[in-house]
Amino acid sequence: QVQPIESGGGMVQAGDSLRLSCVASGRTFSHYAVGWFRQAPGIDREFVAAIDWSGSTTYYTDSVKGRFTIAKDNAKTTVYLQMNSLKPEDTAIYYCAVNREIRTDYRNWNYWGQGTQVTVSS
Repeated sequence: QVQPIESGGGMVQAGDSLRLSCVASGRTFSHYAVGWFRQAPGIDREFVAAIDWSGSTTYYTDSVKGRFTIAKDNAKTTVYLQMNSLKPEDTAIYYCAVNREIRTDYRNWNYWGQGTQVTVSS
């Protein structure tokens, strides 16, 4: 079992940047894909970005392409989500998820963190 732990959320203004981090408690991400999802009040959880087990393949939802970057460190202990040019519509709780394969439907991911709040003011 893999327990992801997120950190790095906060409150920023539109146009600012934040970097979220996700670590696997007691393990590495060597054999797992890692995804970031977000959920705003009253909206279903949505896919944001994902990276495969090797760190060589990444996926993004259209609304964050060119602004967000997902990366895995060389030791595969941490996955980052660098968020630039943040917009008020990026406001949500961001969750790190771990799975054997990348899926855009959150219901297909097995392990979840507790989430970290990102708030972007205009």
